[in-house]
Amino acid sequence: MKKLFTLLLIVGITTVSFSQDINYGVHFAANVSNMDYEVDGIRPNPHRIGFVFGAFVDFGLTENLALMTELQYSPEGANLQYYKTDYLNLPVILNYTVFGGFKVGVGPQLGLKIHKHQDGFKNLVFSGVGFAEYMITDEFGVDFRYLYGISNVFDEELNLKATQGVMQFGFTYRL
Repeated sequence: MKKLFTLLLIVGITTVSFSQDINYGVHFAANVSNMDYEVDGIRPNPHRIGFVFGAFVDFGLTENLALMTELQYSPEGANLQYYKTDYLNLPVILNYTVFGGFKVGVGPQLGLKIHKHQDGFKNLVFSGVGFAEYMITDEFGVDFRYLYGISNVFDEELNLKATQGVMQFGFTYRL
């Protein structure tokens, strides 16, 4: 029985791995970010607007289900000199094709701070990602993402707690 189960498992994995559709592409977006404080934070807390760019790989698991991972540069924080942070983000999004070229998805994201050292911000932050994309053609699409900060962005010594909320309005191009 164990040999039969193992054989069926190997055949199933092989079939799925050969039927995978892998797509590569680039992503460009406009970012609107802000900080959400647990208690009173900075008084003026203006939104920071920036440009995001990255590259992604989309692994087709089934006809409608795919796993997309991306490496992107993203300016985040508030639009004040000491509250600006730039991240190298790694989102992993499980997305589902609802109909035609329309996809929705969710997943985790890890962000690595890439500028300034010892500035009061943590080097690693975690977020959740909500994703919607519409492919206009087979190569070109538009997307919207909302990144909901899960971890505190400040170091423990500051005694401040804040998460980031980021909206991205973007374009994807599949190679």
